[in-house]
Amino acid sequence: MERGNQTGAGHFLLLGFTGPPDLQPFFFGLFLSMYLVTFTGNLLIILAVSSDSHLHTPMYFFLTNLSFSDICFTSTTIPKMLRNIQTQSNVITYAGCLSQVFFFIVFGCLDNLLLTVMAYDRFVAICHPLHYMFIMNPQLCRLLALGSWCISILVSLLMTLTLLRLSFCTHTEISHFFCDLPEVLKLACSDTLLNNIVVYLMTFVLGVFPLSGILFSYSQIFSSILKISSARGKYKAFSTCGSHLSAVSLFYGAGLGVYLSSAGTSTSRTSLVASVMYTIVTPMLNPFIYSLRNRDMKGALGRLLGRLVPLCVGGPLRNSHE
Repeated sequence: MERGNQTGAGHFLLLGFTGPPDLQPFFFGLFLSMYLVTFTGNLLIILAVSSDSHLHTPMYFFLTNLSFSDICFTSTTIPKMLRNIQTQSNVITYAGCLSQVFFFIVFGCLDNLLLTVMAYDRFVAICHPLHYMFIMNPQLCRLLALGSWCISILVSLLMTLTLLRLSFCTHTEISHFFCDLPEVLKLACSDTLLNNIVVYLMTFVLGVFPLSGILFSYSQIFSSILKISSARGKYKAFSTCGSHLSAVSLFYGAGLGVYLSSAGTSTSRTSLVASVMYTIVTPMLNPFIYSLRNRDMKGALGRLLGRLVPLCVGGPLRNSHE
C-alpha cells in the first residue's frame, strides 16, 4: 500500500455493516429507528426536567447532562453510518475520522464521569440526608458538571492529537461502523508505542477510579439501607437509586462486553455486535430506565406530553378555523 503523509491525506473505509445489498434497507431502518428513539427519549427527559420546577434538584440536573451527552454520543456515529448505508459508500475522510475519534471519546468519558457524579449524589442523599442540600449545593453541582466536561475534552484532545504524529496507509479498512481509536491505531504505518501508552493510561485512570468511586458509593448506600428497620423505608431508599444503578449496570456491562469479546475472540463480527450494544443500545435504553423506574419522571413526562399534544394537534386546527 502507499504511504500517507503525517497530515493524514487519504481516507478510510468503514466496513462495519457491509454485506448483501438486500440487507442494507433492513440495517438502515433498524438503526434509524434506534437513533430516533434515542434522540426523542433523551430530548423528552431534558424538556421534562427543564419544565418541571419539582425536578430542579441535583440528581435531575446531572440526568439532563447525561441525556444531552447520550444524544451527542449517538450523533457522533449513527448519522454517518446511515449515510454510508444509504449511499452504498463506506468512505470516511481522515479529518472526518479524527473528528469521530475526538467526539466519541469526549461523550464516552462524559457518560462515565456523570454516572460517577450521580453515584456520589445518591450516596449523599441516602447516607447523609440531613446535610444533602448543604453538600450538594448549586455551586458544587455546576462545578462537578463543568469538571466532567473539562476532563473529558482534555483527555480526548490528548488521545486525538497524538494521532497527528502517525502516518497511515491509504485506502485502509476499519472493521467497525465508526472510527474506533484502537482500530485506527492498528492501521498506522509508524510506531504507535506512545499512542498505546496514552490510551492504556487514560483508560486505566478513567475506568478504574470512576468505577471504584461508584462501587464505594453503593457499598455505603447498601450498608445504610440495611440499617433501616422498616421494609417500606428500605424499599423507598432502594427506589431512589434504582434507576441510576440500572443505568450503571447497563453502561459498564456493555462496555466490559466490548473489551471481553474483543479480547476473547478474533471474530470481528462479535466485536461489532458488542460495540452496537455499547454505543447505540445503551443510550437508547437510558430514557426508558429513568422514566419507567422513576415516579417523579413519569409524572413530569406525562405533564409535558399533555401540554405538547394539544399544541401539535390543536394548533393547525385553530389556524384553520381562523
